[in-house]
Amino acid sequence: MYAIHYLENKIEVLNVASRIIPAVDEKVRIKGRNGKIISVEKIGETKYFVDVEFEKNVEKSNTNFRSIGMKRK
Repeated sequence: MYAIHYLENKIEVLNVASRIIPAVDEKVRIKGRNGKIISVEKIGETKYFVDVEFEKNVEKSNTNFRSIGMKRK
C-alpha cells in the first residue's frame, strides 16, 4: 500500500492509501472536480506526492430577464 498525497498549488487536497500509483497526464476526479496529473514525486518508500491541475469552473450567467426578487403570479 502506498500513501498518495494529491496537491494543488502546494495545498493538500486529498490523502489516499492505494495500491496503484497514478501516472503523469492521467485524468483524475477528486471531490467532484476533474483534473489532470502534472507530476508524481516519490518521497519515501511508500509515500508519493502528486501535483494535480484542476479544470477552471465557468460560472453560468443568469438568463432570467426578470429581477431575482420578483415572484411569478
